[in-house]
Amino acid sequence: MDPAPDEVVPALYGGSRLTSETAVPPESAYDGLAVAVPQAEAVAEDTDEDRGIVEAIAAQGEWITEFLARLVDKPTLLGGEEAGQAVVREALREVGLEPVDVPMDPEALHAHPLASPFDWDVSRKRNVVATWDPGGDDDGRSLILNGHVDVVSPEPRAQWARDPFVAHVEDDWLYGRGAADMKCGIAAMLGAVKGLRELGLRPHAPVHLQSVVEEECTGNGSLQTVLAGYTADAAVIIEPFGGAITTSQVGVLWFHVRMKGLSGHAAERGHAVNAIESSLKMIQALRVLETELNDASPAPYDQYPHPIGLNVGTISGGDWPSTVPGECTIGFRIGLYPDMAVRDLQDRIEAIVAEAAVDDPSMFGYPPEVVYNGFRAPGYEIAHDHPLVGALSGAYARHHGAPPALVATTGTTDARIFGLAAGIPSVCFGPYAEQAHGVGERVYLPSVVSTAQVLGLFVRDWCGLS
Repeated sequence: MDPAPDEVVPALYGGSRLTSETAVPPESAYDGLAVAVPQAEAVAEDTDEDRGIVEAIAAQGEWITEFLARLVDKPTLLGGEEAGQAVVREALREVGLEPVDVPMDPEALHAHPLASPFDWDVSRKRNVVATWDPGGDDDGRSLILNGHVDVVSPEPRAQWARDPFVAHVEDDWLYGRGAADMKCGIAAMLGAVKGLRELGLRPHAPVHLQSVVEEECTGNGSLQTVLAGYTADAAVIIEPFGGAITTSQVGVLWFHVRMKGLSGHAAERGHAVNAIESSLKMIQALRVLETELNDASPAPYDQYPHPIGLNVGTISGGDWPSTVPGECTIGFRIGLYPDMAVRDLQDRIEAIVAEAAVDDPSMFGYPPEVVYNGFRAPGYEIAHDHPLVGALSGAYARHHGAPPALVATTGTTDARIFGLAAGIPSVCFGPYAEQAHGVGERVYLPSVVSTAQVLGLFVRDWCGLS
């Protein structure tokens, strides 16, 4: 079992109010850096209407947990997302909304300049959207609430204490793959709208609830909703950043280097070229790029000790211990700052790979190849004084008694899709969670309800409710 959480977590989410000393989540609450945290100089008092919204959403706590458990029980890995989407459709109907499928269109995606490249079949994949239509008044600002249903692999499963695809609740924590990243966010946004609807309220502008696929590898699910015509005056991605609001994120590029060699018998290796051994030299050559990017980090990423990491995520090569492998493919992930162009980073990668091949006799006769598949995502940021940031911060402050942290993250999210592909100002805000992508992934259940309550107040402030 994972170690007990820091005592600050119950202080953050155990009640409806926080003190200014405990309002900013601990550093482990988000994969990012707190910058320019606003001061609690003039936090507005909550009202009777605020309290009614908060209480109505708190009453959904049992439903939120039960729905989240149902969703975590579905192994929504790449290619298997539909089982989770079926659970989302059912839950949307329980909320009182009618779900609409938004199918993935491979031709349209391949043609879009902000789509990430992919070579797998997406033709049977569906995003799910439900629109909470406005009532008689239509003078509000429209909103997208977005979450992704896909999860990463739980391997190695042997390191988990329990089946990662069977939700388990213990001491206010819900465990399981996807509990943190980010099925908890979908539960929070549905719980918020369910509570508001049970008060008999309707928004003054459309609120689109979205459950999308492929956030973990391309972002093309959210892009497909944009291509289908879903737009709004703002978008909030309910990622688990521990009550912080993300205003800046790096871009991410996935690339593969296919190393080539000359196979032969291991006993006569002098006549062969080992592609696996060449791949180790290539990894070291690309570390130079990692160092260059970290040495040139702009604000606010210059406050990180190491904001850009070159991750060697996959490696495959060889098929027999007594044969010198003639092929090996390495899969990399690297970040890029919001002011960088993806094409410029690709040019630098390709130059380093070419230079390494020229400098090494074992590679010179068998040039490596760079291939792109998966994330090709630029960075994105929004100004701290944007009305969206102000409105969400205000809702948080009224509920918690102090403003949230504003953070920059060294990861990427679908916020960039809405911001760059559709000009929709976007931020991330969500529950407190731990071990996302890791063994023992879990979310703190009181924070899911608290997130839903802040979202409920924000919907009232941003869209208007009557």
